[in-house]
Amino acid sequence: MDIGIVEIEGSYDLFTVYFYRSSIETLVTCEPSKIVGWIDDIERIHRGRLHRLIVGLDVEWRPSFSRDQNPVATLQLAVGDRCLIVQLLYCSAIPVELFRFLANASYTFVGVGIGADLEKLVEDYNLAVTNGVELRNLAADEANDRSLRNVGLKDLARRYLGAEMVKPRRVTMGRWDQEWLSTEQIRYACVDAFVCFEVGRILDASVHGSNGPSRAYIRV
Repeated sequence: MDIGIVEIEGSYDLFTVYFYRSSIETLVTCEPSKIVGWIDDIERIHRGRLHRLIVGLDVEWRPSFSRDQNPVATLQLAVGDRCLIVQLLYCSAIPVELFRFLANASYTFVGVGIGADLEKLVEDYNLAVTNGVELRNLAADEANDRSLRNVGLKDLARRYLGAEMVKPRRVTMGRWDQEWLSTEQIRYACVDAFVCFEVGRILDASVHGSNGPSRAYIRV
């Protein structure tokens, strides 16, 4: 299958999301202990390259048609074939390990429109990312094409991964604040973060982070 999702048998919060040839183990949770466990696993699996770890990042919230925006409902993080979807609205407490993970200057968090996402995380939850990189700027400089600064994630996926992303309006404009996300929402959220990670990996985003030669791409 090109894009799909399967719930892991015997689990209510673990899914395998398929995106072309990739299968992404996806955890959807609001439980602090499971958030900490995911972070521990990532840092153990990638312990040999933590000094240049790339993390795909995206957020979702319920759209508001008034002046006031709703708070961030989900935070998605992707590293390799692992994705974490944190339902921030339902967390009894946000573990200090998540604050530490996001604030680690050795980790490069990549996304599209990431500046606005990071500002909203701080505003809504005081979750601060130290080292964020805008993928559109990175792509524009890599290709020497300023027009890439205005493209979307779908365009970057097509250009760098040869993959088509599906972004149905009923999902993008859906109820991200509901306690039980649909499998369609989970698939969408996972794929967004995973594609950010993959594009960041291909563009070697870590060399442009706070430990690299240039801070031109930082959006914090």
